[in-house]
Amino acid sequence: MKLLRSFNSGALPRGGCALTIGNFDAVHRGHRAMLRRLREVARARNLPAVVMTFDPPPQDYFRPEAAPPRLTTAATRFFALRECGADFMLSVKFNRELAQTGAGEFVREHIAAKLRAKFLLVGDDFRFGARRAGDFQMLRRMADECGYEVELFGEVGEDGRRISSTRVRELLAAGDLPGAAQLLGRNYTHAGRVMRGARRGREWGYPTINLAIRHRAALAGIFAVRVAGLRDDGGAIDGVASLGRRPSVRAAKGAPAVLLEAHLFDYDADAYGKRVCVEFVGKIRDEEVFDDYQKLIERIGEDARIAKEILRAQQT
Repeated sequence: MKLLRSFNSGALPRGGCALTIGNFDAVHRGHRAMLRRLREVARARNLPAVVMTFDPPPQDYFRPEAAPPRLTTAATRFFALRECGADFMLSVKFNRELAQTGAGEFVREHIAAKLRAKFLLVGDDFRFGARRAGDFQMLRRMADECGYEVELFGEVGEDGRRISSTRVRELLAAGDLPGAAQLLGRNYTHAGRVMRGARRGREWGYPTINLAIRHRAALAGIFAVRVAGLRDDGGAIDGVASLGRRPSVRAAKGAPAVLLEAHLFDYDADAYGKRVCVEFVGKIRDEEVFDDYQKLIERIGEDARIAKEILRAQQT
């Protein structure tokens, strides 16, 4: 799968595409069902499957203080969409110009002229254009004019409730990783590049890899994790991770406010700059404040022991 960041990219398919548009923040089971339908049509018509997303999400642009926590980074979303069989991920910068683009102009200029969409698949809650004036009915009215076929994809539910990113956020915030995994169709993950840390963990006997969280996190605490992206054979490495604001540790100057730190049980090489994917297998506890570093170090050791038990139990 190729990642594109502009409507004007020269790598866009010239012969048209099968297209879907949305935030796809969680890439949950509802999204995956929709992506299976897109791939099915794309293969039947010999078209590439293109997924258009926005960065930042429109909610973050219009009301950043009230926007919900993001469930995925662009990197996490890329890997999930690739797994679902998309050929292109078009991550469009959502800015003032795009926010002011009228719905009809968006369809004619972007969907029809630049993307040359031949098939368009949208969810039943899809809205677009300035003041969210565009919807499925508008897309259907403009279909003949713009040369595409449009299809509405209904909601996917479970136990009488819609599978949604909102529900995934609620479960993660409550520490219910199994419940979130049920809706996602997999364990929750976070992907990113390893950054240099303050190396305190190494001094304490628990070296860590560090990933900055650049947005509001959907969960916080101490977790049993598996980390992929460091082994040549593609396998994952077991570990214990802290995600949050590290209330017991004085942050280094310039360090991100929220950090994901993972101590890996069978890895001690330099991982700086490598892209990894952290899979959250089980929650151990919430973040705590410790009176001194010795108590913190002792608790890290206990967390590591519990993480090994959780990971071992899942394998049996």
